[in-house]
Amino acid sequence: MSDALLEVIDVHRQYRLPRESLFGARPVVQALAGVGFTLQRGRSLGIVGESGSGKSTLARLVMALEPPSAGQVRFDGQDLHALDAAALRRARAGFQMVFQDPYGSLDPRRKVLQTVSEPLAVLHGASVAEQRERAAEALDAVGLRSADLDKYPHEFSGGQRQRIAIARALITRPKLIVADEPVSALDVSVQAQVLNLMQDLQDRFGVTYLFISHDLAVVDLVCDEVIVLQQGRIVEQGSPDRLFRDPQHPYTRRLLAAVPGGMLQVP
Repeated sequence: MSDALLEVIDVHRQYRLPRESLFGARPVVQALAGVGFTLQRGRSLGIVGESGSGKSTLARLVMALEPPSAGQVRFDGQDLHALDAAALRRARAGFQMVFQDPYGSLDPRRKVLQTVSEPLAVLHGASVAEQRERAAEALDAVGLRSADLDKYPHEFSGGQRQRIAIARALITRPKLIVADEPVSALDVSVQAQVLNLMQDLQDRFGVTYLFISHDLAVVDLVCDEVIVLQQGRIVEQGSPDRLFRDPQHPYTRRLLAAVPGGMLQVP
């Protein structure tokens, strides 16, 4: 078995905008242009860049939520966008996503049990008893109690809600978790707790992470390697220690210089 869990190979993504005039051509936006990288099992890769750099587009392609215009996204040896619907459904059990907003990502009308166990029900057709058992295990893994299964999201703090979202991602026992700005909506004190939890889960379960973030300090803390995206292209890639202490590209230097409080110093 290859050590490569995720391979993004020369990926391009274009979007056609509405016509500006009746007979004019539809403008084209190049969201990603020739992006490629490999993520090894059990490792963490950070994707950083300003808004509009292509980070979220890349996350959607990795999650097979939309296809690339060209190139491949290979997960565990399979080209996700070449799979038929049934095969893609089976593959989805191996990758899950944690979203930015712990308030908006949980349905306020559904109990925690329904929210956390939904991927298990949809992807595996698990029985009600198995759903409850596995949901309790997932909550325990993120530091919550099984009694919390029968509560609603409004009964929890923001940090606890993000723990619930992580439990939902864990329930299918995925190999890869795509974390799209997972702590940016949380208070700084709570951010550290959630990041420490995610690192602990990686140590315990061997989870591989793809972190999408504009927060360089977060990526510096939790990632083994970092990719810098600018206007849909990779402009720099390397370990956080090298890239954040000795940046080579002017865009990377500008990102570092913009960090509040001088948390990361540009030489």
